[in-house]
Amino acid sequence: MTDVVDAPAGRDVDRVVIRFAGDSGDGMQLTGDRFTSASALFGNDLATLPEFPAEIRAPAGTLAGVSAFQVQISSQEISTPGDEPTVLVAMNPAALKSDLSRLAPGGTLIVNEDAFEERNLEKAGYVDNPLEDGSLDGYALITVPMTKLTREVCAELGVKPRDAERSKNFFALGLVSWMYTRPLEPTLDWIQSKFKGRDMVIAANNAAFKAGHAYGETAELGSHVVTIAPAKLDPGTYTNINGNTALSWGLITASQKSNLPIFLGSYPITPASDILHELAKHKDFGVRTFQAEDEIAAVSSAIGAAYGGHLAVTTTSGPGVALKGEAIGLAISLELPLIVVDIQRGGPSTGLPTKTEASDLMMAMYGRHGESPMPIVASYSPSHCYWAAIEAARIALTYKTPVMLLSDGYLANSSEPWKLPDVDDIPSIDVEFASEPNQTNEDGEPVFWPYMRDEKLTRPWAIPGTDGLMHRIGGIEKADGTGNVSYDPANHALMTSIRQDRIALIADDIPPTSVEGDPNAKVAVVGWGSTWGAIKGAVRRLDEAGKPVAHIHLTHLNPFPKDLGEVLRRYDRIVVPELNMGQLVRLLRAEFLVDAQPVNKVMGQPFTAAEIEQALLAEFEALEA
Repeated sequence: MTDVVDAPAGRDVDRVVIRFAGDSGDGMQLTGDRFTSASALFGNDLATLPEFPAEIRAPAGTLAGVSAFQVQISSQEISTPGDEPTVLVAMNPAALKSDLSRLAPGGTLIVNEDAFEERNLEKAGYVDNPLEDGSLDGYALITVPMTKLTREVCAELGVKPRDAERSKNFFALGLVSWMYTRPLEPTLDWIQSKFKGRDMVIAANNAAFKAGHAYGETAELGSHVVTIAPAKLDPGTYTNINGNTALSWGLITASQKSNLPIFLGSYPITPASDILHELAKHKDFGVRTFQAEDEIAAVSSAIGAAYGGHLAVTTTSGPGVALKGEAIGLAISLELPLIVVDIQRGGPSTGLPTKTEASDLMMAMYGRHGESPMPIVASYSPSHCYWAAIEAARIALTYKTPVMLLSDGYLANSSEPWKLPDVDDIPSIDVEFASEPNQTNEDGEPVFWPYMRDEKLTRPWAIPGTDGLMHRIGGIEKADGTGNVSYDPANHALMTSIRQDRIALIADDIPPTSVEGDPNAKVAVVGWGSTWGAIKGAVRRLDEAGKPVAHIHLTHLNPFPKDLGEVLRRYDRIVVPELNMGQLVRLLRAEFLVDAQPVNKVMGQPFTAAEIEQALLAEFEALEA
């Protein structure tokens, strides 16, 4: 494929954490994504953390405009993108200043020295050049004139200097690929495919990538070469997948397993928009997407699709859920299946659009007027988003109810290797539509009552236009059975109780509480959502240190597993890490009267395993006191 010589064999390590950081126009997300893809094809286990600037057009060279991508690659199973990078690639002074504090002491620092000119230093808030004042002496510093060398190799192709600078991220990628013995062909093939028909762009990116790869050898950086062996993964076909893509594929699978077409009514919002983009690609699977003019129109169109017999979905983030609240209450009153996907982000209001948080749990539980309960399913890893989407669809279609499916910005954008499932092994989702009247009137004539219920308290799903099934539904309270408008106080109390009881009955149809780790541990850590990876890493470290911890991770948040209270009462200490100010803690205390202790983080960033490890160690100290 190429005449570039492979990097020499270097020292073997079991894992490395690399962070690419630069201006939002430097292509750091693309660079990290390409490095990740090459590592996945090489066979490493991996986990990623893309971080985007919150401002769409932050001034170039400023701290507000820094974009970063962190990836951990390993020869062993991992569950997080790493507590701290061991390698930082900084493309300009702002990236160095913003992200240097994350770099492990003594870590490798690769810097584009060409960007450290007076104007850029001033924008980043540096008085002196950190490459020259000795402030970086505690790191293995590698300064590279990336911009200059990229211009030189591209000049031979006739590329203008300004255009050539756009390829400097590929120079950085080539250098890091050489240092960490990544295969070259995946990146070169991707360049060819991505920029097909733009021959000059292909040539410039190829030249920059190869120049960066060759630089490692010519600059005698062989002492920095590292080899990470492939991980021992279960046999099968793997793909590198992020949470939003996995969730989209899960919805498509649920559609196929239920034999219902998908309708997605959505209004674009960070970080949920990629689900709309992904589903729009798959019209051959019966997917129908509608980009509405606002959040209310989006959810309303989805409710209409559910009324018409579709697998109905609406996707959004926290601000959108707030706007959809009244319409979701309507769907609860109508008792129609609807999946409301909330990819959580920092709030309130616009908050932190590009940063992660998990602070919408209380809104999912109670964020509608009146007594309007709905099931809540939470995904916990990028690949689990696939299974969570199927489970949300199963509950919605089986129990004729809206379901809140919670993910977050971290899961949505981060990625991991995923073994493709055998779709034949995934159970079907049985759906029955009403086909004939279910009552007779006083004259003995057949009629259809929309609120006649089965043993699960679910009403029949009748497709409009079905012969003999004319019926009335709507937002005003209806009489149970007939569906006639009712202002009777006793009927309202009855319908309120039924709406509560029919959601509670779902607990009979979800798995019992799963406990990982030592069953005899005195300390339990309870999590939900994307805290899973960091909790798993912390529990593993403590187990190796002889401090056993039980790990309970909840996918079903309403209703809870039936045995959850019994399980929690086994432990002397219960710790609940959350990316909020303690929302699950309040629910557990209220529901089960247990002394659950919160560990909270609201910085727009996911937990590290070390942070949770320290919190759990404090519980051990309290036990021993």
